[in-house]
Amino acid sequence: MKPPYTIKNNIHIYDFHSCLKYLQANGKIKYGAHFKIHQEDFLLIRKILCYAIRDEEACQKYEIDFKKGILLLGPVGCGKTSLMTLIRDFFPTSFRPILKSTRQVSYEFIQEGYGIIDQYGKSSKIYCFDDLGVESSLKHYGNECNTMGEILLSRYDQFIQFGTITHVTTNLNSVELEKMYGVRVRSRLREMFNLISFEKHSPDKRR
Repeated sequence: MKPPYTIKNNIHIYDFHSCLKYLQANGKIKYGAHFKIHQEDFLLIRKILCYAIRDEEACQKYEIDFKKGILLLGPVGCGKTSLMTLIRDFFPTSFRPILKSTRQVSYEFIQEGYGIIDQYGKSSKIYCFDDLGVESSLKHYGNECNTMGEILLSRYDQFIQFGTITHVTTNLNSVELEKMYGVRVRSRLREMFNLISFEKHSPDKRR
């Protein structure tokens, strides 16, 4: 597949429409012939692409801070996971996030215990925690722990001390996030993330 950029003076020059074609083609390969990039999502995709390819001028225009991660918010089925999976290829290798389901993290906590919180919370790796909020407060040997809440608090400490980046996708709004994870986590999310949001009434694209 032809790359969505040209190279001038060893610099990758991206064309947005070529990027859309690239995402569409890769999406069909990964998710099936039904996959489609929707026009109403173009601006949102442009913002995330600008962040991924480190386009400083565009990110200033959209008030996106490279020092923060992406908090991708949208209703169920709008395409958050598939979009972050596909755009991941546009990140420079050293900034490419590792996608991790929050449900899987919680299952790992049940199996392995509190070490999982340190494994993800204190890691210098760039993670994208997918579907924040679908996991529940699970128990390890009878001890209940809000696993992702604790991980996010630890990631915040890493962010403040070392600039460690975290990305998140969720269908929860700010009030729901506070209810599930508490005021401390919600407060820290404001510092850690650039909020990029699908339209509230974005249709379920799985249908």
